[in-house]
Amino acid sequence: MASLSAFNVSIGILGHVDSGKTTLAKQLSSIASTAAFDKNPQSQTRGITLDLGFSGFYAPVPDHWQEHGIDAERTLVTLVDCPGHASLVRTIIGGAQIIDVTLLVVDATKGIQTQTAECLVLAQIIGRPLVIALNKIDLFPEAVRATKTAKIAQAMAKAISPLGFGDVPMVAVSAESNDRTANGLDQLVHALRAVFPVPTPLDATRPFLFAMDHCFALKGQGTIMTGTVLDGAVAVGDMVEITQGQTRKVKSMQRFRQSIDRACKGDRIGICVKQLDAGAFERGLVATPGVVRLAYAAMIDVRRIPFYKGSCQSRSKFHVTVGYETVTAQIVDDYTLIGRDLVRKKEGTLDKFIDLSVVVGLPVPRTHR
Repeated sequence: MASLSAFNVSIGILGHVDSGKTTLAKQLSSIASTAAFDKNPQSQTRGITLDLGFSGFYAPVPDHWQEHGIDAERTLVTLVDCPGHASLVRTIIGGAQIIDVTLLVVDATKGIQTQTAECLVLAQIIGRPLVIALNKIDLFPEAVRATKTAKIAQAMAKAISPLGFGDVPMVAVSAESNDRTANGLDQLVHALRAVFPVPTPLDATRPFLFAMDHCFALKGQGTIMTGTVLDGAVAVGDMVEITQGQTRKVKSMQRFRQSIDRACKGDRIGICVKQLDAGAFERGLVATPGVVRLAYAAMIDVRRIPFYKGSCQSRSKFHVTVGYETVTAQIVDDYTLIGRDLVRKKEGTLDKFIDLSVVVGLPVPRTHR
């Protein structure tokens, strides 16, 4: 594999509201993006994360990467700080498409809470390696700290044992402490590096696909679209498509405030274009022109997660989140009801279908694993 200065790994930080996710992200981070630590004014006032936040740090290349011939100077780790409030689960799902490792933050003084369980379900669906940070151990009296920490670790191991994660690393941390050795952060980074997925060779000939999560105007420069490259590559001067038929030339790019000429899949970047109304866009796909097609309906096979106890009867309606888009869907057991002009009947292929009423952006799988 060709040598690169840094390979990119994205870590999604999940957990119950007020478990200390953002504080932990700040302690781990040495570089921040324009969307770091959720700058939403309401978030700043309430002290909780309401949107995806992005920051990062550099780490040594894991030993198991070197065993697979990965030639890189270091790893650029992007932290995706996800909101913990239940009402913001769609935002969390939107962030799930770009992460490589899941970091679940648990308040050690409270144990498994409502959103902790929901995050475990999401982590199981995402299927990425899982690491658990037992946070706020500094709130335990020192005399009983080790005993209390061991007890919550045992409870977490019991809770996740039926979910098929295997042996999940758990690290006790104190995000409020600035001593990285004493607060467990160095041990946490080591545990994360040990589960980094091995990168596959980059294929820059594939179409460029970019998950845009923020869009804003920068006076005197143009419109900035920030996000993560899902596939392919992009260079300054390339034409990209923001919506159907609306294309712009890439004026400049940055990766964590450093100017770059080219970016590949996995990179967290900001793309600057001209003459684009930033207020008309918030999230979505940016791609090589003509690659992403608008779909008004789709048939997909679905499976019930073990924790869902509700009804799944024919004609039941649900919300389905595809990337950053959430649409209404209906279960049908007779796909001829959808319309012969829309889909082709295939005998005995699937038991149940979901008819997506509108899909603005189709799901794009990460292709580097």
